Amino acid sequence: MREDSAYLLQPSGATMRVVLLGASGTIGRAVLEVLLADGHDVVCPLRRADPAVPEQVQRVIGDLSAPDQLEKAMRGADAVVSCLASRTGAPGDAWAVDHGLNAAALRAAEAQGVGRFVLLSAICVQKPALAFQKAKLAFEAELQASTLCHVIVRPTAFFKSLSGQMDRMRAGKPYLAFGDGRLTACKPISDGDLARFIANTLTNPACDNRILPVGGPGPALTPEEQGRLLADSLGVPFRMKRVPVGLLDVIIATLSVTGRLNRRARAKAELARIGRYYATESMLVWDEARQSYDADATPEFGQDRLEAFYARLAAGEVTVERGDHAVF
Repeated sequence: MREDSAYLLQPSGATMRVVLLGASGTIGRAVLEVLLADGHDVVCPLRRADPAVPEQVQRVIGDLSAPDQLEKAMRGADAVVSCLASRTGAPGDAWAVDHGLNAAALRAAEAQGVGRFVLLSAICVQKPALAFQKAKLAFEAELQASTLCHVIVRPTAFFKSLSGQMDRMRAGKPYLAFGDGRLTACKPISDGDLARFIANTLTNPACDNRILPVGGPGPALTPEEQGRLLADSLGVPFRMKRVPVGLLDVIIATLSVTGRLNRRARAKAELARIGRYYATESMLVWDEARQSYDADATPEFGQDRLEAFYARLAAGEVTVERGDHAVF
């Protein structure tokens, strides 16, 4: 890799009091597990009680947008880790959560003298075209301009986001791929490896005041290669059906026209735009000078590989909840 990788080294091992935002989400739960294993004292602001949050964790239940609630959680804290993310990516949701809630947390952290803020962002903000990307970037800019030492983590694709066609292929249907199946590529990272990476940034000075792209181990994988791994995990022949990207353009155009009068159609149009973006843009480091994605410049971290995850998924050992961003 050409990317400076000093931040991939092991952290100091010091412990601190950490406020974890978004502990109810998939990545948030994984981060919580690692923070506790590392001996950190963790506080979790939550909208409502969550049985998945262990008893030893201090919980602050209430309206997360209320300054007094957030400042209560921040008292005595050394650092904030934010895994907050909008569920749908729709404009209203994105600006309320990816930007608004994070901005409120930043103000509370500054008011309480917290020294460090680690943000889980996304590598797709490199080429912003969607509302949620612009909302994330707006908060990134506020965080960089703040008085806090900051770390912005931009991961590539998650394992769960590449698993939506398991049931389809199990039923004997072909793998669906946009274009020729090689339009994009990514270095997928597991929840556990990403959580470990995020936790490491808390006590690794090489991470201070940096934007850190990160992917999982191994070569970048195209959708076709991901489909072949799925087929191997199921023990079925690989068959692929190519879907023209233009089909998404037609759907977006139709929903956009309908959306002028119908709010639900407008929301679906935005989800279709999100789908089109992921169908045509790689989740790798973007080389602005060359105007291309660079797999070699995308740092690798962790040990978990996508093929092993697919094998566990095929065997029923794990399940995934893909939520509102599912394309297939």
